[in-house]
Amino acid sequence: MFKRILIANRGEIACRVIRTCRRLGVETVAVYSQADANAQHVRLADRAWPIGGPRPADSYLRGDAILEVARETGAEAIHPGYGFLSENAAFARACGEAGIVFIGPKPESIEAMGSKAEAKALMERHEVPLVPGYHGDNQDTEHLAEQARATGFPLMIKAAAGGGGKGMRIVREEADFADALGAAQREAQSGFGDARVILERYVEQPRHIEFQVFGDSHGHVIHLNERECSAQRRYQKVLEETPSPFLDATRRAAMGQAAVNAARAVDYVGAGTVEFIVGADGDFYFMEMNTRLQVEHPVTELTLGLDLVEWQLRVAAGEALPATQDDIHAQGHAIEVRLYAEDPEQNFLPGSGRLTRLALPSPSAHVRLDGGVIEGDTVTIFYDPMIAKLIVHDADRPRALQRLRQALAECDIVGPKSNISFLERLARHPAIVEATINTGYLDAHLDEFLPTPDAELPATALVLAAAALLQADESNARQLGAATDPHSPWSRADGWRIGHAGKRVLALVYRGQRHEIEAHGHDGHYRVISGACECVIDDLSVQCGLLRARIDGIGHRLPLVIDGDRVRLQYQDQRYVFERAPAFAWGGAEDAADERISAPMPGRIVLVRAKPGDQVKEGDELLVMEAMKMELSLKAPRDGEVAEIQASEGDFVEADAVLVRLADAETEAA
Repeated sequence: MFKRILIANRGEIACRVIRTCRRLGVETVAVYSQADANAQHVRLADRAWPIGGPRPADSYLRGDAILEVARETGAEAIHPGYGFLSENAAFARACGEAGIVFIGPKPESIEAMGSKAEAKALMERHEVPLVPGYHGDNQDTEHLAEQARATGFPLMIKAAAGGGGKGMRIVREEADFADALGAAQREAQSGFGDARVILERYVEQPRHIEFQVFGDSHGHVIHLNERECSAQRRYQKVLEETPSPFLDATRRAAMGQAAVNAARAVDYVGAGTVEFIVGADGDFYFMEMNTRLQVEHPVTELTLGLDLVEWQLRVAAGEALPATQDDIHAQGHAIEVRLYAEDPEQNFLPGSGRLTRLALPSPSAHVRLDGGVIEGDTVTIFYDPMIAKLIVHDADRPRALQRLRQALAECDIVGPKSNISFLERLARHPAIVEATINTGYLDAHLDEFLPTPDAELPATALVLAAAALLQADESNARQLGAATDPHSPWSRADGWRIGHAGKRVLALVYRGQRHEIEAHGHDGHYRVISGACECVIDDLSVQCGLLRARIDGIGHRLPLVIDGDRVRLQYQDQRYVFERAPAFAWGGAEDAADERISAPMPGRIVLVRAKPGDQVKEGDELLVMEAMKMELSLKAPRDGEVAEIQASEGDFVEADAVLVRLADAETEAA
């Protein structure tokens, strides 16, 4: 076993590798960018070295700088994690030339499978089923258009040199091909330094099922069962689970053998994943092989009782696989979701900022958390905004889903917006519960997983939140009053008045909407009125994160979090977050329509599609910017004339920077 390794990555996966190394007594060396100087992986590692600026190209993609740190620190091996240099054959080869072990497959295996086009050609020679399409070297635009017509529509454009959903587009009509191709090529170039693409016939209502494979340098290759990743949005995995509810024993055996054959075809060593697209009829086709550890590997670990990072280290150190195929027996069901700093209601716009509150469930035999940040840390604009992976395990799928729902209910994130509410809806949706979801379902039915913009707040949830706020006020006031005169009526916060129980007016903001509530009563007994809703609350108490009360005679017990002026409660399987507002507020006239298009977050302008004087329609794309490894389309908010463009292609812009101004509507009319 190695004495010291360097981890050429950051965030959650770097912390994950450090935990295993610490258990095995292996010293760890972290590297970090300027943006990560105080990051969690830097704090956890035995040593940490700076390697450059905040952008990946200036730090985590600098193989030369990372190798220099490895030499300086005496690291015997480098674990690349996933992303960045994990599937870079040139870096793997440079490690070998420097006498440092690359904890991953041989450079030749990465080269064979790192290019989707070359991998498909290889699989074709080994008679692995392939989806019809084009994976040739000719990347001329006209030639690709001809191949698209020959393949037929709908088709999928995919980056030849990468994964993770980057550089992928579905094209349903020939007229849309050119624009989709350009966008895919730009994303591919930005994400992987290679603009080449492949074309595939798009399989309608497909499932995504992948097999974990492992090989050693002694000629042994096995698979560690499958993971189903069919819940996807824009080709990004949202929920992963094992075993797949779709596979039976016969199909599992056939796909597992195909995965092993694919790995053997490239003399594979280490951890890898062979991904298949599976049609509704059960036919499966090779998609690609990821020559690295996958983000979703914990579900495999929980069902098999293994540590795949430990296996990686042992295999890289020259040991044989610690198990044979006959030793692999799964127990129970595991599910993983990813907690992201993003806003699902704003097209999943990535977020950034300080995590002022990060409350996650306590790890247990049924719940695992793999994270790269803690409360007080900052989610930066330069990298993937994942906060943590939440993984649950239980005896069967229904129980695992219930574990997931319970664990999500315990999650609370304040700072950048998060996708927790989206995941809660996902975990209860019939397509997940009944295991019928396919890779296109989320994109086609996204409204089913998001709150309706004009939906009314359930009245009962509103009055409960008001009562919870009132109780919090009472508790705070009593603590203050106890230091003076506990018998004084002025130490009470129950609206004490001479001759009557008094009235309190509360104001809450929910999803940007202000609600005013009248509360009459004291000592846990109230009559609460909000608009047309009125109810009587008795025996109200808040203890150990639970609100207990009788509402119009019906008992309720609800999870509740009170954090300053913020109240969160779970009611009827929904999450409600309220913020206290001043009880009395003046409302002025609404502002006129905004004439500006601003940057929603820091990023780089990659396309400018308009110029001053252009007449545009509402929804027309005016600019395209790249931020947090994705492209964002900035569109005209109304019909009008472009008055000013304040950014050029290649410019790096800050959040809220004004990029386009439209002419004043009155000026245009004149």
